[in-house]
Amino acid sequence: LVRLVESGGGSVQAGGSLRLSCAVVDDYAYMGWFRQAPGKEREGVAFIDSFSGVTDTADPVKGRFTISQDNAKTTLYLQMNSLKPEDSGTYYCAAGPFGSLSPSRFKYWGQGTQVTVSS
Repeated sequence: LVRLVESGGGSVQAGGSLRLSCAVVDDYAYMGWFRQAPGKEREGVAFIDSFSGVTDTADPVKGRFTISQDNAKTTLYLQMNSLKPEDSGTYYCAAGPFGSLSPSRFKYWGQGTQVTVSS
């Protein structure tokens, strides 16, 4: 069963914006976005409590990225503004019973979508 499918990645110049989407099958307590650049470890970007709507965002993207979900909780979004070259990488949608910026706390993962920011 494919539970999470990301879309919306692409190439953009620095200062630009992208919105990532993640189609969600089933209900999860927490949903998150993570990213991984080549040669680096996967890192947390933001997560949301699916029931309360409370969010947490990593310091490197705070004020630029916003995580949200639709009312039906079938789609998770990541609005990315003021993009920088260091934001480049593969972005993953994840779901699980715990909320954290640590990838190890999430159980289900999408296949990833590529984001490239050029200077």
